[in-house]
Amino acid sequence: MLKSMTGFGRCETADDQRRIVVEMKAVNHRYCDINMKMPKKLSFFESSIRAFMKKYVQRGKVDVFITYEDYTENNVTLRYNEELAAEYMDIFGKMADRFGIENDVKVSSLSRYPDVLMLEEAPVDEEELWQSLKKTLQGACEQLVDTRCQEGEHLKEDLLEKLGNMENLLDFIEERSPQTVEEHRRRLEEKVRELLSETAIDESRIAAETTIYADKICVDEETVRLRSHIRSTREALIEGGSIGRKLDFIAQEMNREANTILSKASDLAIADKAIDLKTEIEKVREQIQNIE
Repeated sequence: MLKSMTGFGRCETADDQRRIVVEMKAVNHRYCDINMKMPKKLSFFESSIRAFMKKYVQRGKVDVFITYEDYTENNVTLRYNEELAAEYMDIFGKMADRFGIENDVKVSSLSRYPDVLMLEEAPVDEEELWQSLKKTLQGACEQLVDTRCQEGEHLKEDLLEKLGNMENLLDFIEERSPQTVEEHRRRLEEKVRELLSETAIDESRIAAETTIYADKICVDEETVRLRSHIRSTREALIEGGSIGRKLDFIAQEMNREANTILSKASDLAIADKAIDLKTEIEKVREQIQNIE
């Protein structure tokens, strides 16, 4: 399956303990770049989130937004620090003996001293929390992949059409090239006749000049290689997978062959088709930048 690098995914899960929402959007990027915004309470899962997402994303810039609501935040316990309270009472007793005053400290006043009574949050079950987060991540990632695949199918159809256009242009160039050689031969003969008038024409010299001209403008090697690149691109598109880098390299080779064809073109019609060929290749390269 061919995948685009652009897409969107969202998933929400909730139970009696928590609510988690994961949203992600992806755009083109040369490498896999994952950026996350999430509550501090989940920050220790960052490396696990990256490792999990790389199963679904090989290339692209992905922004991940995680919303977390903890319904157990009020689940706290009040703890009595007995050792600290005993130290307070010991010091109060010593103060009463030293200054000969009454030790009138009551429980209500003792409890107000720092750290005698403390609120303690219930410990978090990290494994349970990770399972909930992973489930939500998976849903968002799967939706992201679905949207990427849908866009990838559109890209494939468009690219296959452009490859077909390129083959049509090559058909014209290959058909026209021999004609230009023959036209050059006729023009050469006409010019020689004008110059030599009644003198016999040296056919071997004409043939030699025509051969040199044909070698100069011959684009057979370039068209064969270009057709091979087109065939490789079509096969890769049909096969699918993470082929963006491979196709980008092939497109560069296509452009090189088209440049050579244009530089050798001595015929206006062939030059026009070579320019059209370069235009189609550039369109292909632009679309390939969207493929994972």
